[in-house]
Amino acid sequence: MAISYHLDAIDQKILAFLVKNARMPFLEIARECGISGAAIHQRVRRLENNGIITGSRILVKPQAIGLNVCAFVRISLSESTRYPDVIAALKKIPEIVECHFVTGGYAILAKVYCFDNDHLMEVLLNTIQKIPYIQSSDTMISLDEPIERQVWVKDYKNTSFSDGAKKKDSQ
Repeated sequence: MAISYHLDAIDQKILAFLVKNARMPFLEIARECGISGAAIHQRVRRLENNGIITGSRILVKPQAIGLNVCAFVRISLSESTRYPDVIAALKKIPEIVECHFVTGGYAILAKVYCFDNDHLMEVLLNTIQKIPYIQSSDTMISLDEPIERQVWVKDYKNTSFSDGAKKKDSQ
């Protein structure tokens, strides 16, 4: 049975505030939305239970801890059926912070943070390229990140979310 959740204007406001500042006190959000603090707690809990909100976390600026090189590694596989095995191996590499299954000439796009170019070369040559079933890789170094943000939630009209997001999160 598919569970769906309709995102109303209040939910949109709550999400917009939390995306900008996950530490914003619920009472402050309640004042901004014109409803009680208890109602905000209930709505946030419902958003969590329906898989709309999947958690909150502290974001660390990579450069602040010496990770000065951001790179994107496009990876092609020798056997596409081995995708789960390759992903399991990539998950063990701490420098990889994002991984996407993509369309086009490559199967995987990975975002990597390293201290410097020598560290990046070490990760590429001695970890990523040694994973079985990785046929080839292509690396692009990011020179700047002029836009960094969460999904934009404001002004989504009549949006319903099904349990597809919840199923994905629980896997």
